[in-house]
Amino acid sequence: MLKVIIGFIAGIALLGIVGFNTAGSFMMVEHESPFGIEETAARIQANIQKMEHRGWTLSGLRDPSKAVANSGRNVPPVLLVEACSTDYSGVLLADDNARILSILMPCTITVYKKDDGKTYIGTMNSGLMGKLFGKKVASIMVEVAKDQAEFLKFDPNEPAPPLIKVKPGSGGAGGPETSGC
Repeated sequence: MLKVIIGFIAGIALLGIVGFNTAGSFMMVEHESPFGIEETAARIQANIQKMEHRGWTLSGLRDPSKAVANSGRNVPPVLLVEACSTDYSGVLLADDNARILSILMPCTITVYKKDDGKTYIGTMNSGLMGKLFGKKVASIMVEVAKDQAEFLKFDPNEPAPPLIKVKPGSGGAGGPETSGC
């Protein structure tokens, strides 16, 4: 009986250690892009604009690697494409218990280069993240995850769209009064 109890406790401890060490890889998803950084970001932006019927607008384009370079350090390029859907954010912002999730707004997709020279896209696993905050948030974040998947679908036969240099907080296509979300 003692061996069973010790085995059970050891199993729980092992599960906890494995879970702790792998949780981050479940929350963030990385995809390799067939295009360079600016073209990938531009294609994501174009796909977001195609989703205006779901409330999506571009709310910013940031380049954190530029700030790092300005401080004297050299890092590979990184672009942050920011978008928000008022269809989803409005429901969350209207709820006192969900309003704290505004920290996740706008939706940010990162496009970056690694030392292997390839371009990657990073997203939050919205569907899984939503499940952590209850049924209402989960149902919204499942829809966000579906839309995010559409943002990352590229047709290599289509010409590359121009990169839209939206300043964060400018409200994207919605004008400065919308502040992006």
